Amino acid sequence: WEKLHIVPALIVTPLAFLGGSFYSISLLPELWQKITLLNPVVYLISGFRWSFYGVSDVNPLISLGMTLGFLGACLLIVWWMFRTGYRLKS
Repeated sequence: WEKLHIVPALIVTPLAFLGGSFYSISLLPELWQKITLLNPVVYLISGFRWSFYGVSDVNPLISLGMTLGFLGACLLIVWWMFRTGYRLKS
């Protein structure tokens, strides 16, 4: 059971906290704003913020495009894993 908690605890939670969910990324210094844009969660949060309030840190079209791009990349990885049987029990 503890193996299942590694990804949410060590990857998803820090990305969510550093993704601008509690603050606007415009409050960060210029260097950290650029680094934060590498975080895929920023685009999800910015899209939700725009849909609820009409205000976002990132252009909504860019946010939608990046979200769809990350979704496509994840789907390709899952497709490859099923196709090759990578780390799947037989």
